Amino acid sequence: MKIKFQILSICLAFVIHSQNIAQGSAGSDASSELRSLVDIPTAGVLESGNLGLSFEAMQYGIFSTKVELGLFKNFNLGVSYGGSKIIGTGNPDFYPMPGFHAKFRVFTETKTIPSITFGFNSQGKGKHLDSLNRYEIKSPGVYTSFSKNYKLLGYFSLHATANYSFERKDGDENINIGFGFEKTIGPTVSLVAEYDFALNDNSKNSLGDGKGYFNVGIRWAASYGLTIGLDFRNIFENKVSQTYTGPERALIINYVRNIF
Repeated sequence: MKIKFQILSICLAFVIHSQNIAQGSAGSDASSELRSLVDIPTAGVLESGNLGLSFEAMQYGIFSTKVELGLFKNFNLGVSYGGSKIIGTGNPDFYPMPGFHAKFRVFTETKTIPSITFGFNSQGKGKHLDSLNRYEIKSPGVYTSFSKNYKLLGYFSLHATANYSFERKDGDENINIGFGFEKTIGPTVSLVAEYDFALNDNSKNSLGDGKGYFNVGIRWAASYGLTIGLDFRNIFENKVSQTYTGPERALIINYVRNIF
């Protein structure tokens, strides 16, 4: 256990003290905006002409990918797809439908007003439960996000969101809210944390037990346009039927480049 801790400490120290020219979406030298924390969408968008590719690997061999395009100024479109048991053994369980994404920033941040976006996202997280026609973590559905940045030993960003999911077969149709932050650590690293109240996932037939979802993650701009992340999810162990203890771990890879 001591050796494992030392290895993790060395890797973290290398990332934090890295002073290369990497400019992904993490750290004070980020070249693109962070478009989500862990699950919660921020008011960040891709610049016009930029293409974003995202990959996420989670528990149960879950793997998903997303493609986004900055179609116009402050307007993004995207599509995503994945499934469980993609990595590992057994027959893959693919999601029944691709996820669709649209995001429009209606206000750009000023000294007194946060950035504000409206969006749609039909992609949930985790396994898809056909009996309830929902994902373990419901898709945001329609949402609005608010983001405000402050200079504080780099940058400190506050984020809040409200959303209404269309995954309602479990009978829980409440509007949901969440908030979180990003703190840059040097030029290439960011720490992110969020709390999802899961107000639409705490009824009798829901999967959550009322504690909400607390997630944290670290992001590292590994090279130009490339960001690698490690997430620790569901720290409050909010899932009613989970058979394990401790947080769920997920690996994130994001890549952004200009194509027109």
